[in-house]
Amino acid sequence: MKVDGTPYRSIWLDRDGWSVRIIDQTKLPWSFEIARLTTLEDAAHAIRAMLVRGAPLIGVTAAYGLCLALRRDASDAALEQAAETLRATRPTAVNLAWALERMLAKLRPAAPSARVELAYAEAAQIAEEDVAQNQAIGRYGLELIAHIASGRPIRILTHCNAGWIATVDWGTALAPIYMAHDQGIPVHVFVDETRPRNQGALLTAWELGKHGVPHTLIVDNAGGHLMQRGLVDLVLVGADRVSRHGDVANKIGTYLKALAARDNSVPFWVAAPASSIDWSIEDGVRDIPIEERPASEVTNVTGRAPDGQVMQVRICPKETPVLNPAFDVTPAHLVSGIITERGRAAASEGGLLSLFPEYR
Repeated sequence: MKVDGTPYRSIWLDRDGWSVRIIDQTKLPWSFEIARLTTLEDAAHAIRAMLVRGAPLIGVTAAYGLCLALRRDASDAALEQAAETLRATRPTAVNLAWALERMLAKLRPAAPSARVELAYAEAAQIAEEDVAQNQAIGRYGLELIAHIASGRPIRILTHCNAGWIATVDWGTALAPIYMAHDQGIPVHVFVDETRPRNQGALLTAWELGKHGVPHTLIVDNAGGHLMQRGLVDLVLVGADRVSRHGDVANKIGTYLKALAARDNSVPFWVAAPASSIDWSIEDGVRDIPIEERPASEVTNVTGRAPDGQVMQVRICPKETPVLNPAFDVTPAHLVSGIITERGRAAASEGGLLSLFPEYR
């Protein structure tokens, strides 16, 4: 995708062939800054502090984090310790563990002297596959949008950021929107602000604006009102983990959108690659781990002052207790369907297995 006419991916190797470049998403939309990762600790910090975020991108960053770790020490013990360090950075997005296990399966049988080269090749392959998967999700989601096209703009509500900066390129939930826009199908996106970190306001609005997609920012609690008024044709969100039976973990607040969509007969679709499906989890509501993040994300907000300075301000009394779950789980019965790189499926074990029979 492009930023002011220049094509970018969200992660890539630097010209030296080994260090890793990322877009520092904590600086958006105030400034567009590129960070350089050179160590395991850099990669772990980038994931934990959300310089990179979005389940697919977290997985690719973890894969490159292993590459950086092996440059320093390629022994068996160092390999396992590096994987554990990266695995502990964020618990909910299954892509993180998936990417690490794939890397370990490739690296464990290899001699330490061969591991660095193998690691970089495998990480690059994971990144390329992510781009191809997201393009495919975009095509299958485009069919869904085109089916409801009626000549007027199709009004799509999305939550959090599931665009190209949440993946290596294209995105999941936003990929069909970009493709529809590029093909001349009129779309208008309602962008949830997505408290407490405001990924919708800061990131999705930035992405859509840079690509020229019409959009409107709304507060998180406005979605149900818009659906009641008949102003939303489709809810389209991403996922950090999908259970075997189609329960969907996504950014906190997604479940409430699904409830409002069901009450108002608005289709609620989830876009997720196969790497986001956790086949080991039967009951997503009960068994998907939910990350709890620092209280400061709730008590403070970041914004730009009239003088142009980017600053944080506190929005509640200093002594106020805080609970900050980062995700919630939408039960499968509230999900109209799941868009994957292999097609669209019902949010059920049978539906998912119809696309991925190798997991029977």
